[in-house]
Amino acid sequence: MEGDGKHASSEEGGGEKGKVLVVILVGAPGSGKSTFCENVMRAASRPWVRICQDSIADGKAGTKSQCIQCASNALNYGKSVFIDRCNLDREQRADFVKFGGPLMDVHAVVLDLPPRLCISRSVKRTGHEGNLQGGRAAAVVNKMLQKRELPKLNEGFSRITFCQNEADAQDAVNLYRALGPSDTLSSGYFGEKSLHSKVQLGIMKFLKKVGKPMDLPSERNNSLSSLPKEGSDEKASSSRELEKKHDDKKDAETTPLAGDIYLTGSHTLAFPSISTADFQFNHEKASDIIVDSVADFLHNYDNVRLVLVDLSHRSNILSLVKVKAANRQIDPKRFLTLVGDITRLSTEGNLHCSVIANAANWRLKPGGGGVNAAIHNAAGEGLEIATKERAGTLSPGSSVVVPLPSSSPLYQREGVTHIIHVLGPNMNPQRPNCLQNDYVKGCKILRDAYSSLFNNFMSIVQSSVTTESSKQLVPQFLESKEQLSNRSHCSDSDLKNKREVVYDPESNKKWRGEHTVLQEDEGKSTRLESIGKMTHLPYRSSVPDVKMEENTDGRGKKTWSSWAQALHQTVMHPEQHKDDILEVSDDFVVLCDRYPKGKRHVLVLSRLNGLDCLADVRREHLPLLKQMHNLGIKWSKKFLNEDSSLIFRLGYHSAPSMRQLHLHVISQDFDSEYLKNKKHWNSFNTAFFRDSADALEDVEKLGSARLNDEKLLSMELRCHRCQSAHPNIPKLKFHLGRCRAPFPTHLVQGGRLIAAASGSADVTLSTGHSNSLV
Repeated sequence: MEGDGKHASSEEGGGEKGKVLVVILVGAPGSGKSTFCENVMRAASRPWVRICQDSIADGKAGTKSQCIQCASNALNYGKSVFIDRCNLDREQRADFVKFGGPLMDVHAVVLDLPPRLCISRSVKRTGHEGNLQGGRAAAVVNKMLQKRELPKLNEGFSRITFCQNEADAQDAVNLYRALGPSDTLSSGYFGEKSLHSKVQLGIMKFLKKVGKPMDLPSERNNSLSSLPKEGSDEKASSSRELEKKHDDKKDAETTPLAGDIYLTGSHTLAFPSISTADFQFNHEKASDIIVDSVADFLHNYDNVRLVLVDLSHRSNILSLVKVKAANRQIDPKRFLTLVGDITRLSTEGNLHCSVIANAANWRLKPGGGGVNAAIHNAAGEGLEIATKERAGTLSPGSSVVVPLPSSSPLYQREGVTHIIHVLGPNMNPQRPNCLQNDYVKGCKILRDAYSSLFNNFMSIVQSSVTTESSKQLVPQFLESKEQLSNRSHCSDSDLKNKREVVYDPESNKKWRGEHTVLQEDEGKSTRLESIGKMTHLPYRSSVPDVKMEENTDGRGKKTWSSWAQALHQTVMHPEQHKDDILEVSDDFVVLCDRYPKGKRHVLVLSRLNGLDCLADVRREHLPLLKQMHNLGIKWSKKFLNEDSSLIFRLGYHSAPSMRQLHLHVISQDFDSEYLKNKKHWNSFNTAFFRDSADALEDVEKLGSARLNDEKLLSMELRCHRCQSAHPNIPKLKFHLGRCRAPFPTHLVQGGRLIAAASGSADVTLSTGHSNSLV
């Protein structure tokens, strides 16, 4: 711990004393954290103390708990502190953020300098306090940057300053150096990089495409007026604000989109503020969560638009969100705040939104007031009937998609095709499930609610069969007649290759039919035009007249290529495949995966004809899914008796390559010669793989399992334990053989991993769940 040598003796004579500051520095080794502290403390008029874990124990490296204790001691003496650690993820920062309170503000200064600069500094420096220097520094810095999680206000920060280069860092130094003992700084984000700029993680560059912004409805024709601009003539107080620096240079490595694709109404979600009205959730906290959720969502998806709607022109939540969204530099053409009736956006505002969200109650019943009553009244009784078919109740933090019947007035008048019911946390003691002002739990539930809402919205967008969505939101599914002709003459070895590369969209045609394109004529009516090419769709289409094989009830039925029927044939005729089968009953078959991706990899298959994949599962299939889950646990235990070092995970692929519902029971070593490419790995180690426990919960609560996009299969390769990135499969496998990091928390919880009771040193078994990791 280092003092700055300047105590605030001048304050003893009187005058109002300002808040003590806790400034958490966030940055990789070599980003300049220690230099930042030294430059501020050298000429500061406020007393500062630097807390550095590399030298906390009498000049030697210490522990985090020692840093917390020293920081607490300094704060008790009225000194502001710099937390000079890397603090690259939320967990590292959490204990220091807890210092915040009425008399203390917690700030973050993010030294987000170019990775090459950080690495160069780390390699070249000598005499570093933590001895991180020389050749090994490059690997350490790169690994740490790949795990970086940028801070957000909802962690508990009152102010976050981003420094993208050395000039920004110097501006921040000058700002904190100029702070007097009674000075304060404004809250919010400052200096943050635009959401649309490219981000480099570590040495490897992962570029994100940025779509062309859509046209907004003309204000002349829109009776739904957006909020007036906030007053911009407010003068700065004693604090000196950092101005955002805009770099107009185009990134030379940016990959432009092919063609100019404009957003349409079918890609727009209108939603109200969740839990801030009748549920009385704090508006400041809610607005932070809304802006963070919107920013993350729009960062991941280019071709969508979000509209936050409120009935009142004096809406406090709209005002807060609008200001904070501007501070975050969220594109105002992709995120709008509007005042008006959410059920009349098209007729009164010339803004077509095919999907709107409803702030529902837990019983999913009409009535009450506000948005829920308005949407049910506008949609008619058809919405309540359709909702009952999907779910009976809704738990806080979740949502459910309900297709609106075409007979609904809301469908006919506004063109709304889907309602997404979403339930947030309740802080109103007069309503059920009140959290009694537990905002730690409440904020988590509200974040989960928006995440569920936006994910369900994307599932609707991805299922629409339009030219724009097929180009931008899902991988390329079209193939030429010449390609089809060539594929029709493939050899047996080619078929084997197909089986191994199971998730290549170009080689796996699970849905076949003539591709249709929605076009609008001059009269704004919609017609379907066939292109005459074959395609497969990742989700069941909601567009009429798409040619598919008809089943007995008239609904579109997916068709499968001959090679994808192998599992179905085995299940229907197990007597013909005795050598391949481990266990058979009237309802299930268990067999080894022909191309295992781990030391142990078996499939538990349902024998119910017509149940082809997880998308076909409904609530009536819940007992069957539970039996499959139990059968998977049974075989996991059997293998663990043979090799107690193994760890197993049970789950389903969102869009399987093989027909017949099957549960994967796979060991997490991934030691297999058949694990050959990125799609093999990502099919088991991204959200594309739905854990059996999660699928069971979805079906029980929502009536069906949520599915995730095949785009996840093209993500970068990351270790499933430490999340480090790797350029190719051989290097990933090399790393896997040596990685001993603990499994991520989301896998460890809820019985998603299964290990022996006396498992390896890497895992610990929970009490009461003999097969669940904690």
